[in-house]
Amino acid sequence: MKTKLFLLQLIISSLVIASIICAQSLDELLSEGDQFADKFENEKALAVFQKAEKLYPDNWEVTWRISKAYVDIAEKMPNKTSEEENAQLAVYQKALDYAEKAVKLGPDKANSYVRRAIANGRIALFKGVFSVAGVVNSVRDDCLKAIQLGNGGNFVQAIAHYVLARTHAKASEKWKPARSIIGLGWADNEVALKEYKKAIELYPEYIMFYVDYAVSLGREDKYKEAKAMLNKALTLPIKNQEDPKKLEEAKSLLNKWKNE
Repeated sequence: MKTKLFLLQLIISSLVIASIICAQSLDELLSEGDQFADKFENEKALAVFQKAEKLYPDNWEVTWRISKAYVDIAEKMPNKTSEEENAQLAVYQKALDYAEKAVKLGPDKANSYVRRAIANGRIALFKGVFSVAGVVNSVRDDCLKAIQLGNGGNFVQAIAHYVLARTHAKASEKWKPARSIIGLGWADNEVALKEYKKAIELYPEYIMFYVDYAVSLGREDKYKEAKAMLNKALTLPIKNQEDPKKLEEAKSLLNKWKNE
């Protein structure tokens, strides 16, 4: 009897130790992949996350990271020929597939909807916002869902507000009666301004927040405020792979609006 009890305790102890080792291994893989992502080494980050996926299938933390990695890879792909465009779109579609999976694995997590909104947003921009109104509506709805959930921390919430702002800004570029026909009559640049401001309040260190906010301010002839946002952007460190382009855009707009 004592022998059986000892064996049972040994098995339980082994399982506990094994689970701890697995958890640590997953954390190590996530950390390694995140470090590559922070350095914009997107293919290396993806490879690490794919390794994690094989070891820990259907893990939410792994799944949303793979979606993000695919978006980051696609952003840097060439798209000058139709063949290159098709290849880029295919990668964005992979990002969407993993974002959809992230929503299924973590329906109560704001970041699931943020990742899906970003993937769908990229596809909408690729295909043309006004040709895929349903996709644009999905982007808006996912951002609102993420904001309603309110979890994930300030950065995730800031991104949700930022993507919502960009969606309003982009969709409102067309004459309202014309876009109302295709279901985009809700878009409003004034709403975009409020959402950009909220994103900055939550996470005041992202260059793109300020530059895109400035663009929307410029549309309302609020050039003084817009130039202040652009000058602020020029003081911030690089945190996103698109930041160098955004800084060049900021300099160009400051030169364009210097007499405004």
